[in-house]
Amino acid sequence: MSKADAAAAILWVGATFYALFGGADFGGGFWDLIAGDAAKGERPRALIQRSLTPVWEANHVWLIFILVVLWTAFPPAFSAIFTTLYVPIALAALGIVLRGSGFAFRKSIEGLAARRAAGATFALSSVLTPFFMGAAVGAIASGNVPAGGNGDAFSSWLQPLPLLTGAMFVATGAYLSAVFLVGDARRAGEGDLERYFVRRALAAAAVAGAAAAAGLLELHAEARYVFDRLIDQGLPLVIASALCGLALLALLFRSPGRRYASTGGSRPVNPRLMRPLAAGAVVSVIWGWGVAQFPYLLPTSLRIDQAAAPDPTLVTVFVVFGVAAVLVLPSLGLLYTLSQRDLLEAEH
Repeated sequence: MSKADAAAAILWVGATFYALFGGADFGGGFWDLIAGDAAKGERPRALIQRSLTPVWEANHVWLIFILVVLWTAFPPAFSAIFTTLYVPIALAALGIVLRGSGFAFRKSIEGLAARRAAGATFALSSVLTPFFMGAAVGAIASGNVPAGGNGDAFSSWLQPLPLLTGAMFVATGAYLSAVFLVGDARRAGEGDLERYFVRRALAAAAVAGAAAAAGLLELHAEARYVFDRLIDQGLPLVIASALCGLALLALLFRSPGRRYASTGGSRPVNPRLMRPLAAGAVVSVIWGWGVAQFPYLLPTSLRIDQAAAPDPTLVTVFVVFGVAAVLVLPSLGLLYTLSQRDLLEAEH
């Protein structure tokens, strides 16, 4: 493996973690948005609030990591992407700011109307932000970002494949979040909320699957290089994603929120396997996309080796990545562990 390929793998690791943790974070906001009026949505929103409060800021570490590695290790790709897709990227960045502000202020701001406005800002931004991120990713996969940059600011992403990718990002985040919230509700002993999020996880899985199928059709039409490699070199990962998804669906149907139809009183399934399966389905898709796009950062105009910074810069990236792995990963692991075990100070 060349230094450039190793740097691209590090970039993909960051993208994987952000898709998992950031996606579930955004998905919580989606369920907050459609939870209903104040009375109907009070308890689901309270569970979402408890689940997100300890980790929602930490999840953006991965986005910062992606941007820094892309800028440092692959400056031509960074320039091309940001001079072409600045509209969806700017809208996603605005969404992140508004989402954070809404989440922070909706519990502390005075006045019912102001709290509702902050809550609505948080929830709506949780949908729009991953949509615009997905649209940017879809535009890259479509080959709509020229290697020299300065592509069309609108037609590059206002096309079927980028828009479908945006919808898939929203649906996948909702799917991950619902699966995670099933476990949170189970741990809290709230069986009705567990059933509530099991139903939503099943619905989100259906929507995400439909979006993925439509996306494959558009990939065939708009990005034939990526499509051909996906069904060839990337096929094992596509199969792995499908198997994880099917196994998770089976667990959801047998979960504490649903009983075996034939034995209504049967013992519920332990939900601990649900999160790894949900993560496995998403990780397989991300790495399948990486394999399908290889050796290009911008299919089919800019290869990884063409975009890579000089070797001394890449070596510095590797050193910093090693230091971050030693210092940051254990800290984040501790945070997630304490959050899942309810060992953090309760919100007042």
